[in-house]
Amino acid sequence: MNPAHDYINRSPEPYRSIMLHLQLLVESTIPEAQLKYKWHLPFYYLDDKTVFCFFNFRKIFVDLGMSYGIELTNQHGKLIAGEGRKMLRSLRFETLEEIDDQMVIETLLELKEIRINHKKKK
Repeated sequence: MNPAHDYINRSPEPYRSIMLHLQLLVESTIPEAQLKYKWHLPFYYLDDKTVFCFFNFRKIFVDLGMSYGIELTNQHGKLIAGEGRKMLRSLRFETLEEIDDQMVIETLLELKEIRINHKKKK
């Protein structure tokens, strides 16, 4: 089994269900995203080198972490910096019911635009 899938499937409930739902949202919104396993976490890449987002189960919540998240508009007021993060921002979910699909989709689409623009600048 893919280690990223294993990480998700081994997580306790309700966090496994949260990550499975987020996985569905990421993969249906950004179909080109590739799920890989780096730094002991499931990471999505836009290509082999462009980190997009990741899942992290943290005792009482799941982080949907986003590289270059500092550049997101935070139009929904839900992004969290936390723990001295400089470029990362995340959406945190303690229950499946907390997930607002539309908000997650809008955030993912905005992040994709940011990541593509950064790649073009290089």
